[in-house]
Amino acid sequence: MTSLQHDLRQHHDKVLIVDFGSQVTQLIARRVREAGVYCEIAPFQSAEKAFAQFSPKAVILSGGPASVIDPNSPRAPKNILDSGLPILAICYGQQTIAAQMGGAVEGGHHAEFGRANVDIVERSALFDGVWEIGGCYPVWMSHGDRVTRLPEGFSVKARSENAPFAVASDEKRKIFTTQFHPEVAHTPDGAKLLANFVHKVAGLKSDWTMAAFRGEAIKAIRDSVGQGRVLCGLSGGVDSAVAAVLIHEAIGEKLTCVFVDHGLLRMGEAEEVVTLFRDHYNIPLVHVQAQDLFIGALEGQAEPEAKRKTIGRLFIETFEAEAKKIAADGKGALEFLAQGTLYPDVIESVSFTGGPSVTIKSHHNVGGLPERMHMKLVEPLRELFKDEVRALGRELGLPEVFVGRHPFPGPGLAIRLPGGVTREKLEILRKADAIYLDEIRKAGLYDKIWQAFAVLLPVRSVGVMGDGRTYDHVCALRAVTSVDGMTADFFPYDMNFLGRAATRIINEVKGVNRVVYDVTSKPPGTIEWE
Repeated sequence: MTSLQHDLRQHHDKVLIVDFGSQVTQLIARRVREAGVYCEIAPFQSAEKAFAQFSPKAVILSGGPASVIDPNSPRAPKNILDSGLPILAICYGQQTIAAQMGGAVEGGHHAEFGRANVDIVERSALFDGVWEIGGCYPVWMSHGDRVTRLPEGFSVKARSENAPFAVASDEKRKIFTTQFHPEVAHTPDGAKLLANFVHKVAGLKSDWTMAAFRGEAIKAIRDSVGQGRVLCGLSGGVDSAVAAVLIHEAIGEKLTCVFVDHGLLRMGEAEEVVTLFRDHYNIPLVHVQAQDLFIGALEGQAEPEAKRKTIGRLFIETFEAEAKKIAADGKGALEFLAQGTLYPDVIESVSFTGGPSVTIKSHHNVGGLPERMHMKLVEPLRELFKDEVRALGRELGLPEVFVGRHPFPGPGLAIRLPGGVTREKLEILRKADAIYLDEIRKAGLYDKIWQAFAVLLPVRSVGVMGDGRTYDHVCALRAVTSVDGMTADFFPYDMNFLGRAATRIINEVKGVNRVVYDVTSKPPGTIEWE
């Protein structure tokens, strides 16, 4: 834990979430944060130590893929169960609570995966103002094993067809358990149940706001950096932009930003970055024109991972060269490197399974900076989720067109070009993508869509345009909706919109004669898509 982290969290009521490996554990944290309460996630192997260091006022146990019946399956740390603090145990968490406290868990019963209904049979503080006795409410189940006998002191509060103890609690000891997942969007009242746990059961304050975070972060950055100079790499995305503006507010001219323009951004994005940071915020900015270097190295390169590694290598080399120039300007040594690391990155880096973090880093980003730069890290956003970063950006006054920008992976348009990269194809894709986003904005749909982009497919199509035949590229359009970024479904455009967008692309972009719409969904457990 860095001193910056410690400063940012020491003033808040806190919840510790013990991760047993559920693919939606991050959603628990999101819902708790949305309720205005600070929380962090710890894998079950290090939860005992994290509990002692973090000093939470309540604990949530997540779901997980293991079976409690397996003697080698994970368990909740004894110091947590003996702490007397309020505990909410979800799915696997419920089962391990039952097994560890004298109840029973069995397999072989009818499993529940997907939507189910729970019948409320007793009042519970968890249900206050949300569910009533005798009511029937939709939830999302995902379990094979189930609790068959409750520990002493527990009573059943809700049942489903295949979970006789869908909600069970020992309210004297403030231990609440659910077999279903309140954190997912498919449990409509789940966020309210979690809010009841942190506020009405645990009595925690709603003091986690971006307005409060802004002030705390500025003080922490000043205390951490002192009189040192900070170097920040701008990518054109939301995370690095918010980090840069926050740090500049804290230390002013001691921050220098480097924007490596690799020629793989969307139309007009490089100009937006330079205008915003150099002209509007007056932040010292080095704009490195490296388009020829990157595109030249990528031309003809088709293998996706090779593209990322090439971009990552060149970015590091370019950034490091600029850092040496800045360090030699006579204004003092560059001691600190600012990065827009977010909390999901931190979670994945300590995932109890090793997680998909290696895949994520390779897939989504372009690589980290080398240790040989010998710079201390400043990561002011490492406690935040993406939606919190956007809220902080608004708090800092960044324009909405920048703060609300759809996610765009570091390798940029290179991964929207399956097959070989060429300058011609980049230009075709950039124009088609710009028209597509323009039509989305004109239709008032941009903020309703989580991510949208165009892809130039590695196929060509014969077509007839006017009196002549064409043999040109096929452009695919992608748009998805998502509540949490964990799962996503295609956006249901009407045919009039698709017709307008396709017609404009075909008419205005030389080199495209066919447009298709991708209607695949993003299943649970995948991290990103191209």
